[in-house]
This record gives sequence, C-alpha cells and structure tokens, in this order.
Amino acid sequence: MKFYNRTKEIEELRRIQGRAFNSRSRMTVITGRRRIGKTSLALRATEGEHPIVYLFISRKNEAALCSEFTALISSQLKIHVPAGMTSFRELFYFLMETGKSMKFNLIIDEFQEFSNINPSVYSDMQNIWDSYRNDTHINLLLMGSVYSMMHKIFESYHEPLFGRADAMIRLSGLGTETMKEIMHDYRPDYTNDELLAFYTITGGVPKYIELLCDDTDLSIEGMLNYIVRENSPFINEGRNLLIEEFGKDYGLYFSVLSCIASGINTQGAIESALGGVTVAGHLKRLIEDYSLIKRVRPIMAKPRSQNVQYEITDNFLRFWFNYFDRNQTLVELNNFEHLRQIVFSDYPTFSGIALEKWFRLKMMESHQYSDIGSWWERKKGKEANEIDIVALSAEGNKAVVAEVKRQQRNYDHKAFMEKVACIKTSILSKHKIETHLFTLNDM
Repeated sequence: MKFYNRTKEIEELRRIQGRAFNSRSRMTVITGRRRIGKTSLALRATEGEHPIVYLFISRKNEAALCSEFTALISSQLKIHVPAGMTSFRELFYFLMETGKSMKFNLIIDEFQEFSNINPSVYSDMQNIWDSYRNDTHINLLLMGSVYSMMHKIFESYHEPLFGRADAMIRLSGLGTETMKEIMHDYRPDYTNDELLAFYTITGGVPKYIELLCDDTDLSIEGMLNYIVRENSPFINEGRNLLIEEFGKDYGLYFSVLSCIASGINTQGAIESALGGVTVAGHLKRLIEDYSLIKRVRPIMAKPRSQNVQYEITDNFLRFWFNYFDRNQTLVELNNFEHLRQIVFSDYPTFSGIALEKWFRLKMMESHQYSDIGSWWERKKGKEANEIDIVALSAEGNKAVVAEVKRQQRNYDHKAFMEKVACIKTSILSKHKIETHLFTLNDM
C-alpha cells in the first residue's frame, strides 16, 4: 500500500533532521496509538543519503537486546561495533561518540518498554545526551505507543528526560480528504455509505485501512464480513491495545469504556450501571493519562459546568467495545454468524455517531471555526433539546447550527427549527445563525 498524507509531519521531521545534521543533535518524541503509522512516518521522513539506525525495544533481557542491536548498528552504519556491550547505557554512549564524526538518524521504537526492562536507562540517556548533544550530529527519534508512559517519561517534572525533547509530535488518524483519496484508489465508484463504514471502522488508523484495502472490496458487506469472522485480526485488537495501558487492573476500565460505547455517557449513569461503583478517578485517568476518552460539555458552557458527558475518542475502540466486547460469549463460541447478524442489524444506527464525528472533523480541517461541538439542555425527558453540531466562526459573531441525518427523509425541519430557536435564546442571541442539514450526500 502506498504512503498517504502526513505531509506536515514529514516537513517538520525533515526540518528537524536538517537542524540536527547542520547544527547539533536533536531529540524528537513521536507518540500515537498502536497501528497509527509512527514507524512508517519516521522511516519515510528520514530516508535519504544519511544512514538510519532503527532499534525496536522488545521485552527481552537487556543484554540480549544489546547483542541484537550491536549487529544491527554495525550493519546499518557500516562500522565496527565492539562486542560484549551488555547495557543500553554502553550502547548509547557508543552511538553518541560515533555521532561526533558521523551524521545519522537514530530511531528507537516502543521506547517506553525500557520501563519494563531497565528504568535506569532513562537517567543514563539523560546524562549522556546532555554531555554529547552539542558536539554531535544525531537525529534522534523516540517513539512510543503507550501514551500514559510516554507522557510520564517526557512531561513529568521529576523524570530524568523531562525537558530534553526538542519537539513532540502526536499522530492521530488520517483526515477526511485522505480517506476519500484512499477509497477512490481502491474502489473508484464508492458510495458515501461505504465511505462512512470505512471511517466508522478504522477511524483513519493506517494499519486498519491497510488490512481492509488489501483483503476486502471495501463494500459495507465486505468490510463487516472481514472484521466479524473467525480468526479476524480485529477480534482481540481492542483488548490487546488496552491491557498494556491498564495493566492487571484493566477490568473496571474496560467496564467504564463499555458503558460509554453503549451510550451510557454520564458519570452518574455509568456508576449506576456498574452497581454503584465510584468511577470518578477512572474517568479522570482515562482522559489525562490514557487519552482514550474526552470530557464533553455543551458548546459555550462554563469550564466547570457539571453538565458533562463522556465520549470515546477512538472510532475503532468504540466499534470493538460495542460489538466484540459486548458479545464476548458469541466470540468464545465462534458463533460469528449470529454476531454478524447483530452487527448488520445495528450498524445503520451505530454509524450515525460516526457520521456526526466525520462532519465535525471536516469542519475542523477547514480552519474556519474557533470552536466546534454540540449542545444539549440539562434536563430529562423527551422535551430536552439536543443539537448535533454547533460551530462558532473564527471571524465575527457567526455560528453554524446543524442537524446530522443519514438520509434526508429522516429530517424534521419544524422540530429542528424549534431547537434552533431554543439555542438562539439560550446562548447564541448575539450570533448570526446559519442552519444546515448534513446527510451522507454531503460527505
């Protein structure tokens, strides 16, 4: 599969590389969930005349890792590397010494794994880096997929590598125009319904996109059948992604995420669904440490407003919790026929939220707005008003108020305009309001 997008990231990484080779060594940290394309990006951005040393930190004995790395470094830099180095401290010292006379890229992948192998590596690297960075020409890229650990390593004041990174890049999913480009390349006559399914499932994560493009025809039926089957690479993907983040205490975190995925999205409702268990601390950590959910308030609400809902930020994880985790018994029984029936029956409703996210993302990419969100009244009952998208213009007192529906036939104009009148009275009295209906046709 060809390399798509990441233009801005590549430009920034190549700018940093130039500074490293022409001035002094630079350290760049790249984070992002697994499968997001960190390795591909790093290798793409550093390709050229200067050598690349790529080291993947797997959970092995440190001495065994160093033995493996010695051979790699010798091959990739085409130099003699002394045998017998058993610590990464020795190896990093050697690389920095080499950087006095040679310009090269040093990529260390899954950098957070040193926390499990030998945490003292971080203080060793800090001391060596501080001593050598001004006299060497190494473009150092440190990548990690466990966000909580990478955040702690580089952004916690008490950690040895705090303040050492010259740049930090966090990767998210591919944007709307890139996803359209991919669909056009692999299914030129695609429908917007198929594009929505593509986004609903992958969330723009390159690895998932690659799997679907390589093994399906990108029809809705083809994609869902590929995912919901025996031996599907997606069956255990959610669990594998998260267990490493949460460790042995993953059970309650999974329960909280499962609630949010199913639409139980306030703290009170989650605690009630879990039998009265207090989850305030877990919600806070899911936001601040793991970056898996976000706290959502009605647009223009005060920062400390208690009118709060929670939303899973990752499309695929929402899909996984809604279908695989919730129906784990069917998975264990290999009853994928029944599971497919559930998915196909529920998908049109489930994908509605993804459609809202698509239009918010599309509006965000336009850079025309100062704030984009939704709005709802804090009262119970059918009479409570909710508006799917509210976007405040970056220039002047203008606002876009939009309803999102898969099909225009499901749209009730009178009901929508009553909501618009309500929000105008409530928070947008000084704004010129532009109303829209967004459907599949507008993707």
